[in-house]
Amino acid sequence: MMTENLYESYKLLFNKEADPFYAFAPGRMNIIGEHTDYNGGNVLPAAISFGTYALGSKREDGVIRVHSLNFPEDGVITFHMDVLDYKQEDGWANYPKGMFRYLHEAGHFLHGGADILFYGDIPNGAGLSSSASIELATGVLLTSLFHLDLERQDLVLIGQRVENEFLGISSGIMDQFAVGMGKANHAIHLNCDSLEFEYAPLMLDGYSFIIMNTNKRRTLVSSSYNERRQQCEAALKQLNKESNLSYLCELTPGQFEKRKHLIVDPILRKRAKHVIYEHGRTAEAVKKLANGDLSGFGQLINESHESLKYEYEVTGEELDTIVHTAWKQEGVLGARMTGAGFGGCAIAIVKNEHIFAFIENTKKVYKEVIGYDASFYQVTIGDGAYVCNKKPMIQK
Repeated sequence: MMTENLYESYKLLFNKEADPFYAFAPGRMNIIGEHTDYNGGNVLPAAISFGTYALGSKREDGVIRVHSLNFPEDGVITFHMDVLDYKQEDGWANYPKGMFRYLHEAGHFLHGGADILFYGDIPNGAGLSSSASIELATGVLLTSLFHLDLERQDLVLIGQRVENEFLGISSGIMDQFAVGMGKANHAIHLNCDSLEFEYAPLMLDGYSFIIMNTNKRRTLVSSSYNERRQQCEAALKQLNKESNLSYLCELTPGQFEKRKHLIVDPILRKRAKHVIYEHGRTAEAVKKLANGDLSGFGQLINESHESLKYEYEVTGEELDTIVHTAWKQEGVLGARMTGAGFGGCAIAIVKNEHIFAFIENTKKVYKEVIGYDASFYQVTIGDGAYVCNKKPMIQK
């Protein structure tokens, strides 16, 4: 295995002698609270140990040069502070370009430009928010380079704006918030509408999170995500025959049970049930963590997956296979799909002494059933995006 010093790569690439600034932004996983964010509910994400490194220094000519070691075939992509428009041919570079644009539009002085090298170790296509990681790595780097007076939540909102307006992706605030506001050994209990949040301690006491990537391309995600949103809106409309709700998650499970007859379509009723009960599970999970009840916490995670399978119907054979297999392994507290569904990742909480056997056994069964390998990653829960003076040594 080769160890690459990113500082040396930077100096060779951009022909610089002085050390650049170095920023890191993590990826994120959502522990519980799936498909609640656009229904007025809470989520429970956490920043993970994988992420994006950004090394940069200022220029004086208004030119911006970016390069990613993950996409070496793209070479150095160049643009200028005076022309910060989206270009499809710029690919991944549109994420940092969008951060330059909206920071500039917000009145922050970035006119000199910059040379920036990126490297990410987030598993490709895993749904762990690599785009938000690039955005926030760029943001915190530029904040230090140009001495910007900027609150972290403002940077988070600019990152979301890059997704929504610059790239035209209809996504919420959870990814950027978790990446920007993460705290080591804590999850974030966040309401994505109001941005009210609290940190929930994640004292796992001899257990670790394992991310299980099904390695299935999530081809149905966009269309199915839009369909689920429309179904939730339709269910809300039917409930509002006798209510004046802004969101489904304003109802408790008990209140829903008394009013569910108002939702005539059984499919819409199932969708609403998942959202409302999942919102309740998320709040209960925070209480379990505060009380150190890891067993109860794991059970809620299992219930979340069952609801996503039967009520929201967004799992699929790959996610169900990997989660159901995980449940059968020794030392597992809980497991569920995470993210939009139809592929991507699941998470499991596994006792440390059983991790090796857990990965080997789950991987074996998954390949026998699905026909190709899943990938497994042990992660720790770390801080949100930051600038660091220590030179990064990256294992590639």
